[in-house]
Amino acid sequence: MYAEKLKQFENVENLGGKAWQHAVNCDLLEQAKFKDCSMHCFHFQQLFELLLKHLLETRTKYGAYPHSHKLGRLLSQLMDDTEFKTDLKSYEPHLVSITVCAEAYRYNFLIDCNAYRNDIEALNPLLNELAEFAKS
Repeated sequence: MYAEKLKQFENVENLGGKAWQHAVNCDLLEQAKFKDCSMHCFHFQQLFELLLKHLLETRTKYGAYPHSHKLGRLLSQLMDDTEFKTDLKSYEPHLVSITVCAEAYRYNFLIDCNAYRNDIEALNPLLNELAEFAKS
């Protein structure tokens, strides 16, 4: 599902290509029966982070992006520096949650998988918007 959304970046040698690789990982992990979903969250966060940084690199005047891993900050900068617009307030809590979730994976903490799944459901429309913006 995610790899198909980012198919335009399949095996491309840039940040968009790396986002696609994480999308493939998310798809593979969805087929496995892991009790702990933190690995999926890590790849989902990386998918978003690298896609946002790719768009900042390719669509902004100076082609620069921050070193931040905070998805809300990256989306806010994308909206400030490009013509991409969305309802940041509706997505921001979910972006923060995914950012925190990925940090939990790095430190081997268990996460609430039901809450995580709710976050990714809420963020799927944003991923669609970003993929369409990348195509234009």
